Order: sequence, then structure tokens, then C-alpha cells
Amino acid sequence: MKKNMLFMKRSILLAKALVLCFSLATAQEMTTNFGAPVGDNQNSKTVGEYGPVLLEDIHLIEKLAAFDRERIPERVVHARGAGAFGYFEATKNMSEFTMAAPFQKVGEKTEVAVRFSTVIHGKGSPETARDPRGFAVKFYTDQGNYDIVGNNLPVFFIRDAMKFPDMVHSLKPSPVTNKQDPNRFFDFFSHIPEATHMLTRVYSDYGTPLGYQYMNGSSVHGFKWVNAEGEVIYVKYHWESKQGEKNLTHETLPIQQGKDWQHATVSLFEDIKKGSYPQWDLYVQMIKVEDMNNFDFWPLDATKDWPADKIERIKIGTMTLNKNPINYFQEVESIAFSPGSLIPGVEPSEDKLLQGRLFSYFDTHRHRLGPNYLQLEVNKPKNKVVNYNSDSYSSTDNSKFNNADVNYQPSRKTASTEVSSLKYSETPVRGVSITQRKISKTNDFAQAGDYFNSLTAAEQDNLIKNLVGDLSQVKDKNIQKTMISYFYKADRNYGMRLATALGFSMQDFRASR
Repeated sequence: MKKNMLFMKRSILLAKALVLCFSLATAQEMTTNFGAPVGDNQNSKTVGEYGPVLLEDIHLIEKLAAFDRERIPERVVHARGAGAFGYFEATKNMSEFTMAAPFQKVGEKTEVAVRFSTVIHGKGSPETARDPRGFAVKFYTDQGNYDIVGNNLPVFFIRDAMKFPDMVHSLKPSPVTNKQDPNRFFDFFSHIPEATHMLTRVYSDYGTPLGYQYMNGSSVHGFKWVNAEGEVIYVKYHWESKQGEKNLTHETLPIQQGKDWQHATVSLFEDIKKGSYPQWDLYVQMIKVEDMNNFDFWPLDATKDWPADKIERIKIGTMTLNKNPINYFQEVESIAFSPGSLIPGVEPSEDKLLQGRLFSYFDTHRHRLGPNYLQLEVNKPKNKVVNYNSDSYSSTDNSKFNNADVNYQPSRKTASTEVSSLKYSETPVRGVSITQRKISKTNDFAQAGDYFNSLTAAEQDNLIKNLVGDLSQVKDKNIQKTMISYFYKADRNYGMRLATALGFSMQDFRASR
């Protein structure tokens, strides 16, 4: 008996030792590409808790640069898309708030190019896939090109660009099976409670729009508007479809996929071809600098919407698309958008996700299209480009040099072209430290619950069915439980319905505490 007891104790100790060894073996220290240990892989380095991200965050820059070059020549994200051209007509003078050229004069028309897209799936993927939709607009102004680069949904999965490559990796097909796998992306999101709001939206019917002309758009991020006096106000953009928002459901989606899974591209092209030009009204929301802390969320958190009942939406113009591309490759596949393509009157905000995108988009275009991609016709500004950047691959435009021998500035042979009144606005920074941490005002679940309760009963039913369709494929029950707990924190009924549909009881959650 004693021998058996001793044997059992030794077996238990051995098992614990093996578990410890396994844990030590699998808990590998994370490093940069050049082998240095990583101190924080979740938060970018910022000036203070809510300040801008620093270029000196080497881990962030190297991580994004590696991610930007993962696909040749297809876009890493937003690979499948359709485009069109038209104009934006201002209906309200916003010069009190911004110097931005398209918004200065009622009746002013600005040429635009638009690209709609799916985000995660490849170039030849079906347009019926559940996915956010890209909604990017390029304004060809007399002061340069201005891009509003957003999605059809007003929020995003994450709030810090540090997490972007990992998020996309989890959503892309497995590097082993080459199949998109809910086990992978819910494993990731089970560690990202901030994604609860976006997951609720993307698993609703709005994650499968009927067509590009039947969806709204959003800048997702807040930006700074600056007026002629240098005064700053924060702004967010919203495009509202005049065709109305229309979506596929889990019943109609497979029917559409069976008929034509390229329906969104076809329907946009055909409507423009026959003269049924799609239109969107552009609305803005504005927050004064001194009011930024007056909410139970941080307004520059990309996982948060700006509630219309608290922050007024003001219509400032209408966009009309009336021209199809003549050559898809030259005008749509080669078009390049960036949230960093800004003109006087618009500046980046301190949004941590936006700050990473300012680097990543330009860097991706240089990798995919070449360093002189802005010399391609569809990307050229309408006004003359005057600077002293030169040469490298595919350089075709040397006409910008009045004196070809002088490709530098300042010089006695060139006039100063700087406009001192258009310098960046001043942002006071006092008593803050350089930091690498999560913001304190996260409030990860409230807006997800509010959105769930804004849906009709039928839309709620579809949301539950859509979520269960993917969550039921997750083999790890602990991941399922964690995801259910997030949705429960958003709304009790929401979480309970998911738990019941996935075969859990409240006892299962008590037992896991």
C-alpha cells in the first residue's frame, strides 16, 4: 500500500515536472527580426498615454515594414476591389473649421476616384465573403491629392497598429493548411476584448453588403481639421449611401454566391454604365480639443464610434460616381490610397492605429508599385509637383526640375517654395513621459452592447446565427467561453443566447472560475 502511495506521489511529481518543462519549452522569448528581446508586443511607444506614436519605436516600424512586403504583387489586404470615378460637390462652407480645399465653397466640385474592396480575402475571392469593406476616396484638389481611407463599418478590431500584422495573420489562411480557420482567428480575438464591438458589427448582416453602392462608409479614425487661424478641431467622416443600406443574409448569401459571386463589382459597373449613378452624402462630426475627455471612451480609439446623439452629424456635400474605369489594371489595380495623403487644413490625430497606418500605407505602395508610384496617371495630383525627390525605379517625370542640374534645396538657383502659413499646427506637450502601454479609458464592451440592442429582432437572430456558424468550429472550449464572456459583458441577453446556441449552461461558466 505504501509502495503504491509512494509510486503515485512520484508519478504526480514527474507529471508536474514534465508540464513545467513543456511550459518552459513552449514559452519562448519573443524577439525582433535582429534577435533583440521584445518588451511589449501590444502597445506602441507614445508621447504620454494618449499622445502620438514615435518613429523611434523600432519594433513597430520593423514589424509593419515586414508585414507590408508579405505579398507580391497583390495587396496584402484589400486585394479584391472595384473602382469608379466622379465628383464631390460641397453643400456647406466649412472654412470656419478647415482650410481643406474641397470644403471651402458651396457648389465647389472636386474630381474623385473611389475604390471599394474586401479586406482579408485574396484578389480572386468571392464578394459574398463576410468581411469589412474598404471605402477609399481620393480627392484631386488644386492643393494636392487628399485621401479619406476607411471602411463600411465605423469602427475597427484593434486600437494599436502594433497588433495589425498579427490580427491579419490570424484572419488569413493557415500557413499549414492554406485555409481560413475560426480556430486561429478566435484564438487571437480571445486575447483582444477591444474587438468585441467590431466583431458584433462584422457578424451582423452589415458584414455582407448586397453591393458596394448599398453600403455606408466611415473614416474610422478621427483627424484634425485646422483653419486659417491655426485653430484645431477633431473630425470624423461618414458617407451615407443615397441608395440605402442593403445586405445579404445567411439565407440569401448562398443563393447570390451560386448565381454570381462577383456581384458587387458587376452591379456597380452596370449601374454606372446605364446612368444610374450612385451617390453618397458626406457628413462630419466634430469635437473641440477641450471636450475630448468629456466621454466615457477615448474618441481617438478606433474601436469606438462617435454616437450621433451626443456628437451631431453635419452634412457637407455629396459624391456622385459617373464614370467606370477604361482599364482596370491602370486605374483600379494601380491606384494607391493612404490616410497620410493630406492637404493643408487636415492633419493626423494621435490615434495609435492611424499613426501606424501613416507609415504602413506609403511603405506598402513603394513595395508593391515601386518608389515612383505617384507618377502613375491615376495617382498623379492635378496640380504640378515641385520637389527634389528623383530617380530610382520607373522614374518618368523629370519635368518638375527647372534646372536639371539642381536636384536639391535650398539653392541659390531655386526660389524658396515653402509656405510658412501652412506649417503643422502646434500641439502642446507638457509633463508627459514616453510610454508603451494601453490607454486607461478602454470601455471595451459598452458600445458593442448598444449596437446589439439597436438591431431589429431579425437582425439579432442573424447575428447570433452568423457568430455560431464560426464559433461552433472552434475546438478549444476555453476560447469559446472567453468569446461568450466578452459578448455577455456587452449585453447579458447577447451572451446568454450565444452560450445556449453553442451548448453551454451557466454551470459551465461557474465551474471554470
